[in-house]
Amino acid sequence: MAKAIKLKKGLDIRIHGVAPSERLKRIIPASCAVVPDDYQGITPKIDVKEGDAVLAGSVLFHDKQYPDVKVVSPVAGTIQSVVRGERRKLERIVIIPSQTPEESKRFDTSGIDDSVLAQRLLLDSGLWAWMRQRPFNIVPAPGTEPRDIMVTGFDSSPLAPDYEMSLDGHKEDINAAVRLLGKFTKGNIYIGIRRGSCLTDIKGAETIIFDGPHPAGNAGIQIANINPVNKGDVVWTLDAVTLMRIGHLVNTGTLDMNVDVAVTGCEVKTPGYINTIAGADIASLTEGNIHDDNVHHRIISGNVLTGHPVGKDSYLRFPYNHITVIPEGDDHAEFMGWASLSPQKMSVSRSFPGHFTKRLFCPDARILGGRRAMIMSGLYDKVLPMDIMAEFLIKAVISRNIDRMEQLGIYEVAPEDFALCEYVDPSKLELQKILQEGLEYIRKELN
Repeated sequence: MAKAIKLKKGLDIRIHGVAPSERLKRIIPASCAVVPDDYQGITPKIDVKEGDAVLAGSVLFHDKQYPDVKVVSPVAGTIQSVVRGERRKLERIVIIPSQTPEESKRFDTSGIDDSVLAQRLLLDSGLWAWMRQRPFNIVPAPGTEPRDIMVTGFDSSPLAPDYEMSLDGHKEDINAAVRLLGKFTKGNIYIGIRRGSCLTDIKGAETIIFDGPHPAGNAGIQIANINPVNKGDVVWTLDAVTLMRIGHLVNTGTLDMNVDVAVTGCEVKTPGYINTIAGADIASLTEGNIHDDNVHHRIISGNVLTGHPVGKDSYLRFPYNHITVIPEGDDHAEFMGWASLSPQKMSVSRSFPGHFTKRLFCPDARILGGRRAMIMSGLYDKVLPMDIMAEFLIKAVISRNIDRMEQLGIYEVAPEDFALCEYVDPSKLELQKILQEGLEYIRKELN
């Protein structure tokens, strides 16, 4: 029987607009895009130009430091544009799908019992770049041997998509992926699941049941409660949908870049799942499904805590298979503002009536308060189920004190682990941004 871990700290944010577990339709997007900024740790060097024809699996760019690390096209089609920003920074590569968008480049899967050939398969297919390593939450460097590999089998974030719908019936692919990943580590492959998951009894992996509120589904939280990352340790992380893609590659020699995207939020007319292609344009996925109520909308690629605010002219960002639409709030006038005692206002504070209700809320994107100096309130510890002193870690990051950062657990965390801390923070600090900058700083200093 799988081991169970009960997490008491955390917070489930109740938002109206959850997607029922059924697919609404299949959509071939008007365009798809790959954004290099989504692949932390990679410095991109482009391999295509406008007008080139590509297949799903064709290389778009590679890493300058590790040229074997490649990011590939999710769709067969034609390169429409290579968009650059200031100082010629590569911002995105846009692909127009062909009449056969799922046509994939074929990869040689023979000889993958050898770890070197297995690594080559993942690198050439681009699925290597879909994994992350702790510390630093970056794409793993080729040739590294992880202490363990952590697979997150569910998402606990607000309005999170249900992985079970995508994974059900793919046990053979998942077993094949676990066999392949087992060649990279002498440690354990852990799969964190909810009770009743279809991922129980996976050969070669240890399944761990996690009970409790968000952030129970975060890889960093699961690792910290199984075997924390210490200085010198390397742990790879990936989600179960990526695990399934690896298995499909092993079994067929082709990439499956289809994705079930949850379109959610209180400003969505009909929440549900759309089957489409990774990197699809937001306009294709939301067309006709956002309320026309004269409200400014915030469209988020991802969830309300960690996602990227995007417009209709943008794209589904990696690694999200989730779109959330909520009111922006900049056109909303409210009596007493953030201090309003309306029971319809969502709050974690007992000072507000909304704290005591079990109803679903429709929050907007306002911060509801002013930014101020850091307040040592102890609130971070109530929503972060890790054995670290979160407030002191943030202060060490701000002061760029590497010794203190190491002592306080910088190698265990990623920005997403502090998303709830940012939500409850009375100081309104951008904790995820602070932590990301701290991780990049310490990585550069130690290299």
